[in-house]
Amino acid sequence: MITRAMAVLGAGTMGAQIAAHVANAGVPVVLLDLTADIARDGLKRARALKPDPFFTADAAALVATGGFDGDLSKLAAVDWITEAVVEQLEVKRALLERVDAVRRPGTIVTSNTSGISIAAMAEGRSDDFRRHWLGTHFFNPPRYLRLLEIIPTRETDPSVVERVSHFADHRLGKGVVVAKDTPGFIANHIGVYGVMQILRVLESGQYTIEEIDAITGPAIGRPNSATFRTMDIAGIDILAHVAKNLHLELPTIVSALVERGWIGEKAGQGFYKRDKTATGSGILTLDPATLTYRARQSPKLPSLDAARSIEDPAERIKTLFNGRDKVGQFLRDTLRPTLEYTARVAPDIAYSTDDIDHAMQWGFGWEIGPFAIMNAIGVGSGPEGRQSDLQILKAAKDCNRVVRKNAGASLVDIGDGVLALEFHSKMNAIGGDTVQMMHAGVKEAATNFEALVVGNDAPNFSAGANLMLLLLEAQEGNWDDIDLMIRAFQGATQALRYADVPVVVAPAGLTLGGGCEIALHGDRVQAAAESYIGLVEAGVGLIPGGGGTKEMLARAVEGLPATHADLLPFVQRVFETIALAKVSTSAADARRLGFLDEADRVTMNRERVMADAKAYALDRVREGYQRPTPRTAIPVGGQGVLAALKLGVHLAWRAGHISDHDAVVGRALASVLAGGSLPHRTTVGEQYLLDLEREAFLELCGERKTLERIQHTLKTGKPLRN
Repeated sequence: MITRAMAVLGAGTMGAQIAAHVANAGVPVVLLDLTADIARDGLKRARALKPDPFFTADAAALVATGGFDGDLSKLAAVDWITEAVVEQLEVKRALLERVDAVRRPGTIVTSNTSGISIAAMAEGRSDDFRRHWLGTHFFNPPRYLRLLEIIPTRETDPSVVERVSHFADHRLGKGVVVAKDTPGFIANHIGVYGVMQILRVLESGQYTIEEIDAITGPAIGRPNSATFRTMDIAGIDILAHVAKNLHLELPTIVSALVERGWIGEKAGQGFYKRDKTATGSGILTLDPATLTYRARQSPKLPSLDAARSIEDPAERIKTLFNGRDKVGQFLRDTLRPTLEYTARVAPDIAYSTDDIDHAMQWGFGWEIGPFAIMNAIGVGSGPEGRQSDLQILKAAKDCNRVVRKNAGASLVDIGDGVLALEFHSKMNAIGGDTVQMMHAGVKEAATNFEALVVGNDAPNFSAGANLMLLLLEAQEGNWDDIDLMIRAFQGATQALRYADVPVVVAPAGLTLGGGCEIALHGDRVQAAAESYIGLVEAGVGLIPGGGGTKEMLARAVEGLPATHADLLPFVQRVFETIALAKVSTSAADARRLGFLDEADRVTMNRERVMADAKAYALDRVREGYQRPTPRTAIPVGGQGVLAALKLGVHLAWRAGHISDHDAVVGRALASVLAGGSLPHRTTVGEQYLLDLEREAFLELCGERKTLERIQHTLKTGKPLRN
């Protein structure tokens, strides 16, 4: 096992971030470079990066730094050593020779090279070294890109591959593929070849950069950054380096940009250029013919607009590929040769077509991989992929084990006496259908199952309430209907909390507003490490109305003695978390903010979350789960705490830190957290706080500025400070 410590050699961009992510897993790391000062500077730069490579400051404290000359002996105390120094074979060989002299026999040694031969690096090393030697190619940034390519040599002990794969999967949350020792391994090999086809078409002058980025983004299941924005972010010089390793002819445009130093975002310009004097977005676009920059243009490609309504990415790609327009021609000129090339080289670079599909999904952000695309459009030879044994929801649905379903959610029998409640509305927004299925799920689980898991396989657990529905009801003045909606949702979250069977909630990605409230009311939580949890209602002029305000207060004061002198510090923390709409940057950060407690568990690998949640639910059954008793004596501070919170709101408003409507929302939140206008400190039951929560929510729905905030958020996706 890899448990004691890890060493990373090279504190550059990749080395420092690899160290950070291993520390995120709770493993101490020794980060070394030529000198201790260089290593310290590398760690300092990593800590300043946005997004943050560390989950928390506590994780950063697990990384110690040092220099090769004075600290290489520390390698004798670690289980895994990985090098991430400059991409030069002789430099790496020289360092590995020194490593071989100090490492403990049996210590795993790997390289993060993106393309140098793994076998060539280990030439001349000891037999034990070579048996424990392989490539581990992380993608940048390591915390956020899931792919890890593992590249064994003919001499690598298979058990070492298994140990590293297991650690990377379970502790680092990586999607592991095993690649052959060929230039570019899998993802870069296929990805860069595909980019070369696109650049070839760009140089023909038939398409603008904006048109190509519009086609090669979400329309065909690729990231928003599409082709040219991605190249600018990654670095055009990096693209050129990888292309040369693959012996691909560099397009003239790439050579010209590298020669001028226009290598992307780090140089301030590449295919795009930021220019504060530019009108509109402040972004200029390169004209490939003249190598000058011009104003960005909005591409007019009607077939892309029409394809947006096709949810299935395979069907969407097929429709666009077969189109008799500019988009279809582009895809036939670029995607077809890329797929045919992939089918041709697959046996040389990978051990399975599944690994190629996964490499492109996890490393390049493709929704579906090249062989799945081949199956969809009938190009090349694409065998059916193998379903992961972790896809328990999909497997259950494929076996017709859906117990009940409506437009917003489903109840699915996932085996072993566990029922799953899966959301599947747009962005998993919570509406009447979802709430109805929450009630039904609790009842069904109590009657016919032993446990309930609330989760899904989507990128985001839930973006919160259905704001459009709420806006329409408020604009019509349907206050009784809104009141019933709030009561129903509060009833659903309370039903989860006091179910007759254990309820494990499995959040991942965005878990906001009502989604957060659902997580707060589970018996336990099994969260993906990359969970962004928060009560964000203040951003749309509201407070949490589904039990979230009540639950955060109850958690904050839980366990305080009845005679505790001052509740204000505990209530103040909750007030700030909700009023400032704080969202965790990770599951570890969610624990700090109070959204997760010590009993809740975290899964590093997103694909394992539902399986782990099911296992946790069964653990709770075996432990003899007992339905909790509703809380009837929650301490509240009354008028004293209310006055203090309102004073803070007033001072923030006077100082210009918050807007007029922020102050209105803040005062409403303060009233709930203080227990209303009670004259002094006392204790209250949950229903009392739920009623305060509901009343405050309703009052805020009647505010014109709240409706303006909701409208603005629905239109722009951004909050309005009015």
